[in-house]
Parts: sequence; structure tokens; C-alpha cells
Amino acid sequence: GFKGVLPEMGKEINASEMIMTLGSSTAIMAANLSVLGPKVTFIGRVGKDSFANQIFDNLKEKKVDTSNIIQSDEYKTGITVSCAYGDNRYAVTYPGAMDHLTIKDIKPESLREARHMHYSSVFFQKGMKPDLVTLFKMAKDLGLTTSLDCQWDPYEKWDIDLMELLPFVDVFLPNLEELELLTGTDSLQKAINKISKVANILVIKDGTNGSHLWKEGKLIHQSIFRNPDVADAIGAGDSFDAGFISRFIQNKPLSECLEIGSLAGAINTTQPGGTTAFVDLETVRTVANNKFNKKI
Repeated sequence: GFKGVLPEMGKEINASEMIMTLGSSTAIMAANLSVLGPKVTFIGRVGKDSFANQIFDNLKEKKVDTSNIIQSDEYKTGITVSCAYGDNRYAVTYPGAMDHLTIKDIKPESLREARHMHYSSVFFQKGMKPDLVTLFKMAKDLGLTTSLDCQWDPYEKWDIDLMELLPFVDVFLPNLEELELLTGTDSLQKAINKISKVANILVIKDGTNGSHLWKEGKLIHQSIFRNPDVADAIGAGDSFDAGFISRFIQNKPLSECLEIGSLAGAINTTQPGGTTAFVDLETVRTVANNKFNKKI
């Protein structure tokens, strides 16, 4: 965490706080979703190093099944350095082994055991990116519901064919800036119009403006649960995804899914890092009740 001036090239500043914790959008989502109740497994690639050990320890602590994680000494475990400034941040990511996860690593028998598949960080996974449609079609053919959060494109090309992909995505969860860049538009409504013929459920995270949900021509809005004492916003979008999907897989009304997503995102901001606020379900319920006057 930083207070005051931003870093400048060739200069050095002090941070007010440092925490090493579980990273990657999908891993944060998996960990926090598991805390909220569902049984969760995680598929990914890591190296054989201390960062991999921490990932295994953190996921197991949250009761996430790690048996589908591929570990080898061929590649290093990916890492992100996030510099938080209030509710915003800078981030530098070294993808490492993430780049080398491919469609060949996704076993149909692993998917067949699940009810839902969530995928994040499309642009940081070069090995999987060309086969996204194949992956999502495989999941749908096996009877799973699906969700996708593309995240930021560090190359800023935004070269995903949404028209081909979205028919196989039950819930698409971008933030507003990402959605506009993915669709080449400059407003929420223009972006929706661009993909309305192929989108199923579209959930747009819009910062302090709350969130929006579009389905079959109808648009609903959810205000944020305001936290005046934000530790940082790292992982808040991933926690939103976890909250939303925790209710979606229970076939709850979409308005409830949206509300719980917003609440989970707000709970995330009460502690630094993406998973530290999600110690266990009892802790999450206490924070929801005491800080936001809401049950989860």
C-alpha cells in the first residue's frame, strides 16, 4: 500500500504496508468462492518453487481442491506485484507457467465432475487463448454452466472474438472499461447493443457506480455497499465474481446474485489483498452483518 506521491522512473519511494498473499484472478475467485460454501477445484500450472508452495498452502487453507494443478520445474510460478493507492492500483505480472496451460491440460473427466466452470485472465494465458471457444464448448457439451471474466489485456489488443465465444458463456463478468475496449465502443448501452445477439447474461462491474446486469433486453442496476475505510481494492472484482456465482449455481434470482456479488466485492475491500477478508464463512457473515448490515 502507498500513500502520497506515485512512483517515478529512477526514483524510490516508501510503501506504508506490504503483504504477500494468494494472487491470480482465478485463484482469488476460487478461494473466496470456496469460503462461501461451494466445493471448488482449481486447474492451472505452477513451477516447483516457494511461490508454488504458498499457492498450494493458501488454496488448501480455503479448502480448494488442488489435485488438478500441474506442477513442474520447467517453468517458474507466475507472480504479480500490485501497488495499491486507495481504491486503485498499479500491477506488474510475470505470467511464468500460466502462459503454458493449454487445452490439452483440461481433462474432460475433470470437467465432468463439476457443475460450473469459471475462467479468468484470458490475455495472460497465451497457451489457452487460441482455444477458448473449444474449452467453453467442451464445458457446455458436458452439461456445465460457465462464466468468464476476461480481465485487462496487458498488450491492449483486446483481440477476443466475443461473437463466437459468448454463446457458450452463461455469465460474462467484465468491468465497464474492459467491456468498452472489447467491443470498441464508448458507453454501456453501445457495448450491450454490440453483443446483445450473442450474450446470455451480461454482468458489468462499474466501480463506485455499482454494477449492472443485462439479460434478454432487460437491464437492472445494483448500488455498491459503501466501505468508507477501504484497505485496498485488489481482488474486489474477483470476489464479486465469487459472490455472484455462489448464488448463480444455486439458481437464485439474478437480482440476488448481483446483490451478493456486490456485497462480496465490498467485503474484499475491508482487508488488504484479494483473499484476506475471506478467512472463513463465519468471519464473512460477521463482516457483512456488522459493516454492511446485510446477511450473506
